[in-house]
Amino acid sequence: MVPTLPGRIQTRLFLLAILGAPLTFIITPFLGLDGPLSGRYQVTFTVLLAVAVLGIVWEAIYHFLMQWRWEKDWPTLFGLITFLPEGLLIWGLLHLGLLPGLPAEAPVIPFALHFLAVWLVVWLAANGPMRVPFIRWRFYGGRLL
Repeated sequence: MVPTLPGRIQTRLFLLAILGAPLTFIITPFLGLDGPLSGRYQVTFTVLLAVAVLGIVWEAIYHFLMQWRWEKDWPTLFGLITFLPEGLLIWGLLHLGLLPGLPAEAPVIPFALHFLAVWLVVWLAANGPMRVPFIRWRFYGGRLL
């Protein structure tokens, strides 16, 4: 299956909503962030929203880069290690205070734990269990709608 750009975007947003949001809700109290619980949830869900919004831009960039590959797709390992540029961009925007509503002095360890946990769960789901409930998903270029 060669995912289309709309399929990649739909799958990313779907998995972030269905798996990323509940995981964020569960792990936020244990990340070691300071402040009231509502403030901690605001930070983690804003980061999750930034990952979703900027992920659309990343998918367009990845799709553009894939046009030079013979199969027009990434090897699975490349899909896994794309967490690095995405995580660094989100961290940079967070650290520079460019994510609205978030303090620029957010600690790196809670951010990294949250980002990596969500990224790994979403990546694993997209490369495995996603194919079970959505049997035709791969035949439609990754599109869900």
